[in-house]
Amino acid sequence: MSDPLIIAGTEIKSRFFLGTGKFSSYKLMREAIEASGAHVVTVALRRVDTRARQENILEFIPKGCIIMANTSGARSGEEAVRIARLSRALGAGSWIKIEVIPDNTYLLPDNAETIKATEQLVKEGFVVMPYMNPDLADAKRLRDAGASSIMPLGAPIGTNKGLLTRELVRILIEEIELPIIVDAGLGRPSHAAEAMELGAQAVLVNTAVAVSNDPVATAKAFSLAVCAGRMSYVAGVNPESERARASSPLTGFLKEKE
Repeated sequence: MSDPLIIAGTEIKSRFFLGTGKFSSYKLMREAIEASGAHVVTVALRRVDTRARQENILEFIPKGCIIMANTSGARSGEEAVRIARLSRALGAGSWIKIEVIPDNTYLLPDNAETIKATEQLVKEGFVVMPYMNPDLADAKRLRDAGASSIMPLGAPIGTNKGLLTRELVRILIEEIELPIIVDAGLGRPSHAAEAMELGAQAVLVNTAVAVSNDPVATAKAFSLAVCAGRMSYVAGVNPESERARASSPLTGFLKEKE
């Protein structure tokens, strides 16, 4: 059964998005991207150096991938807009993940500033994917501002705690008619599968892959988990029950009298 993910008129070949931070080398990063089959890859502007001959990160991203620059380091909507413009000028394209994070302790996004940046960048022709605290009212504001997807956090960045915001994400999936892409905090392939079974359209993972003992194998495991979770969601997950139900009849066994 065909189950395409379409964002901004583009069919995305993989529902597993991969970030490029924290890898020990660009070569290892490339191998992880290839193993996962990721189609959308995020890159922070500070790692883009088009003047570098051997260590330009863009040269290590497989051809055919969509490069989605992120505004990592922005503390306001204004800074996020400036970073997005610089990123496009450096050749990273028009797909942009908006991150506005003024909080140094928990690295939680500022939804209000994110909305401001989204409004401006949509006007300038960017494909905007805002990272946000999962709040329904703010998700609607981002949708109305022209966002191409909504990217709620599963847990604080880099914590590997999984889908702590499960119920809030579920509400966004139910109420927002844009792709919901769970971003941040997913530490295990099972976390990714859980998000997909809930109905998320995709997940974005970075730390859990990049700092694992074997980033290439972990990237592949996450990709398989995303596929399994999506297949389960499309097939229809059975509801939970308070009472046990036998999978085989309990009466009539060996002519047992009822």
